[in-house]
Parts: sequence; structure tokens; C-alpha cells
Amino acid sequence: MRDFFSLQRWLPGLASLLHYQRGWLLPDLRAGLSVAAVALPVAIAYAELAGVGAVVGLYSCILPMAVYALFGTSRQLIVGPDAATCAVIYAVVAPLAAGDPTKHWQLVMTMTAMTGFWCLIASRFRLGVLADFLSRPILMGLLNGVAITIMVGQLSKIFGFTYSEKFLIERLASTLDYLQQTHLPTLAMSLLTLLALLVCRWLKPNWPAAMLALAVAALAVWGSQLSPLGELGIQTIGAVPSGIPSLQIPDFPPGLLRELVLPALNLAMVSFVSMMLTARSFAAKNGYEIDADQEFRALGMANLASAASQGFAISGADSRTAVNDASGGKSQLVSLIAAGTIGLVTFTLTAPLQYIPTAALGVVLVMASFSLTDFRGLWALRNSDCAAFWLALITFISVLTMGVIPGITLAVLLGLFQFLRNVMRPTDQLLGTDQDGVVRTLGNDEQIKSVPGLMVYRFNSPLTYFNAPYFKRRVLALLTQDPSSPRCLVIDAVACFTHQDISVMIMVGELHRELKRRGIHMVMAGRHGQLSQWFRQAGVKVGEDGILLCPDIYQALRMTRCYRSQEEEEALTLAEGNPEQEEREVNLATTIA
Repeated sequence: MRDFFSLQRWLPGLASLLHYQRGWLLPDLRAGLSVAAVALPVAIAYAELAGVGAVVGLYSCILPMAVYALFGTSRQLIVGPDAATCAVIYAVVAPLAAGDPTKHWQLVMTMTAMTGFWCLIASRFRLGVLADFLSRPILMGLLNGVAITIMVGQLSKIFGFTYSEKFLIERLASTLDYLQQTHLPTLAMSLLTLLALLVCRWLKPNWPAAMLALAVAALAVWGSQLSPLGELGIQTIGAVPSGIPSLQIPDFPPGLLRELVLPALNLAMVSFVSMMLTARSFAAKNGYEIDADQEFRALGMANLASAASQGFAISGADSRTAVNDASGGKSQLVSLIAAGTIGLVTFTLTAPLQYIPTAALGVVLVMASFSLTDFRGLWALRNSDCAAFWLALITFISVLTMGVIPGITLAVLLGLFQFLRNVMRPTDQLLGTDQDGVVRTLGNDEQIKSVPGLMVYRFNSPLTYFNAPYFKRRVLALLTQDPSSPRCLVIDAVACFTHQDISVMIMVGELHRELKRRGIHMVMAGRHGQLSQWFRQAGVKVGEDGILLCPDIYQALRMTRCYRSQEEEEALTLAEGNPEQEEREVNLATTIA
């Protein structure tokens, strides 16, 4: 039993396969072959996007798929080359390689290994919570920008010219000049590929349209070479080596490693967030949960496996995952079947791949990138959440104007700033009670009234050193603005006192002294045991002479009512038992009159 739980912890995919049901085999076989049919042409196209040979894209599928099947917790997710990931890799590696294809490949493998190590470190420190770090609007702006960048970059392959500009804006500005350099046979091949792709999607939506379109283009190139016309000058991907890749030891100046560290961290972050969005959506659809920390480990192991097999960084592939789910895939065996099928092609059937034209790959990449865009969803944010709309728009424009890597860095910083803003300046509420005595937020309903002589306050964020001064200012400002001059302040401690922070304790002590000077009692509702210990350790008084502590907010309301009643009775008794004081008050009133 202990061995099983250990296996479940480290290899959840393998533990799941050990309880495999026989009835899943046929659906998994069908889904695995369908995934392989879609992954093969996409892997070759994305290898071109990353700036490496076509076979490298195939290497990036085989071992990573098998490794994720063992380490991952999602039964539907398919990992592999991803458009955004490849665009990031090329943007980082191309300037460092300076046109050397061998160095380019070695830098790609090194960056992939670094990405895997970052994922393993994040898993070790249980940072799966980072899946929620980049908000969906920021990721939406990022993917839209990356998609446009990829599509513009592939125009050179589709029309048969070569860009001399590096950045998107300059390329767009020179578009008309480049179109005059169009190579007509290449453009015709692009149109043929596009037509085959669209017709297949229209007539047979469940068929692997990309693979069939590339097959049509390859047959056209092969046929043109056999015809009397001879070569038409259409560029192809060339000979694709088969067999197991030979081991390469990176050979470049060690100083280049420094240039890869932060981009690899950015890539790990974006790849993980994108993968988790896909994994969670399909897990929710199929009624199970996934472990974010384990997914970080699985992504790290898959990237290390890709680097070891001479491949490039991978992520969750939403299109192939959708094919898996639509084909009825039930378990991680789908990934193993797809990996085996791609491996069979890679090691024995690579000869026909040499006829695939790069123009056809450009068309496939443009169509794949188009699926990343969601301008309608981005525009819809304008009405539903204006702040989210501006975050998405800023990220989108940054990727277009500054490039992929600066855009991703900005997206990460925007996510961080958004989080800090929400924590440093959170929302807060004043609470009251309805006719049944239930505590509710004031202002939402006219039936909810504040408690006379009492202010109940809720701060909707954990208190820490960087928002403690704001908390104090808000409390004092609300007390000053309250026309009823409350005698007691009740703070909902459950919402804001989540951990011990000496800066927060010092702030609470200062706030208590200020309230005491104003004649206002301070009451903490909730976390009675923890707060009692924390306050005493910080030297903050609790009890009758200090801060009053209650188990919950309803006990606090009852205690403050009794406390105020007792004060009123003592004041009345004192006034009735002191005739001289009464006489002085009457004389003073007469004098003023």
C-alpha cells in the first residue's frame, strides 16, 4: 500500500495505467492514431518556426509525450510543440546564434533544459499556484499578439520572399515592397495547400486536415519534379534524417548561458499557465481534478526529455488535446500510442517528408496561429471588465511593438502588479444586520442597518507589512466620517489576519492606542486563539484594558451590546448618585442660557 501511494505521488500517470480498464483500449487506440495524424504535420511546421530542422519537431513529440503520460495527472492533455513556445524560442536564440544552424540547435536544446529545470524547481517549492498568476485577460492579449507576429512572419514563406527587417512594425511597413517580389510558383503552392486544407475541413471535419494538405502539397512538388517542366524553384524542407538522434554536447561560449536564464524562466511560466488552462478545462469537462504542483513536475520532466532527445521546449497542445477528447480518449495511453506512431514514422518513413514545401508549412502555421486569436473575446472585456480589457490590450500592443520576449516579460510584470494592487489596495466593507440579525454588507439593501454606536469593518485581503498602513488609514477615515460617532469598532479578523507579521502587530497596537485616545473600544472577531498568542508575543494588550477578542462576529456584537449597556448603566448610576455634579451641570446650563 505504501508503495502504491509513493507511485501515485511521483508517477500518477503510471499509477492510473496500472488500473487500466479493458473497455478503454479501442477508444484510446482510435484517439492515439488521430492525435498522431494531427501532431505530425504540426510538429514539422513548428520546427520551422523554431528555426531548426523538421526532424527536431518529431523528436520533440516522442519522448516528451511518453514522459508526460507517466508523470502527468491529466488523462486528456497532449503535450508537444506549441506555436507560442516556438516563437519565444526563436526570438531568444536567433540573435545569439548569429546564423550558425548548429549553435542555434544547441542553444535551443539548452534553453529547453533550463525551462525544464525551472519547472522542477517550481514544483519542488509547490508553486503550482502560479497557474493563476497570469490572469486570463493578460494571457489573451499575449496569445493574440504572438499569433499576429507568427502570421506576419510566415508571409515570407507563403509568397516566396525573404524579410530583411527583424521587427513586426518594420515588416508591416514594407509589405507592399515585398509583395512585388512574390514568387508565383510558391504562391500557387500556398493557395493549393490552403484550398486542400479548407476543403478537407468542410467535407471531413474529423479528418487530419493539416496532414492531408501537406500530403497534397508534397505530391504536387514530387509530380513537378517528374514533369517536363522540371524544378519550379519551390523551396522544400529537404532530406529528413531518420533513426535515433546522435548525442550532441553543447559547444558555445558559457557566457551565452546568462542570456538564456531569464527567457527560460519566462517560457516556463507562460508554458505552464497555458498548459494548465487547457488541462483544467478538459478535466472539468470529464469530471476529475488535476494536481497543479505535479503538473509543474510533469512539464519539467517532459522538457528535460525533449532536450535529451535533441528537441525543443514543449507545452500543452490545446488542438491535439481537443482531438483526443473528441475521439473519446480515456487515459494517458493515448499519449503513448501517439508517441509510438510518431516514432515509427521518424525512424522508418522520413523519406517522403523531403518533398513538403516550406510554403505549405507556412500556410499550416498561419491557420494554426489563427486559432490562437480571440479578438471578439478581448473586445467583450471592454463591457464586462474595463480594467481587464486594458491589461489585455496593453499586453497585445507590447508584443506587437516590442517583440515576443519583452511582451511576455511585461505580461508577467502586469500580472504581478495586478496582484500587488489587489492586495495593497483591496476592497473593504462596513457591515450591518438585517431584520433577522444576520450580518450583511451595508449599502446592498435598505433593510440592512448599521448597529447603533458600533462600526463593523471587513478588510478583503490578508494583512501584511505593505498594506498595514493603508488598513490603519481606512479605519480612522471611516470612523471620522461616521456621523453616529461609534463607541466600538469591530474588525472581522477572519478575512485579514491570516498569518503572523510583526509589522501588522505593531500597526494594530498603534491603532488601538489611537482609538483608546478617542474613547473607542477595539474588538477583533474571529481567530481568537491565534490573535491572543500573536498579540501577546508582540506586546499588544488584550482583554478589558486592551483589545477585546471574540470567537466570531456574532459573539462580538452580543458582547459589545452588553458592554455598552453596562457603560450606560454605570453612567446613569454615577449621575444619580452625585447630586453635587447634577447641581453643577444645572448651573452651567443656566449660565450658558
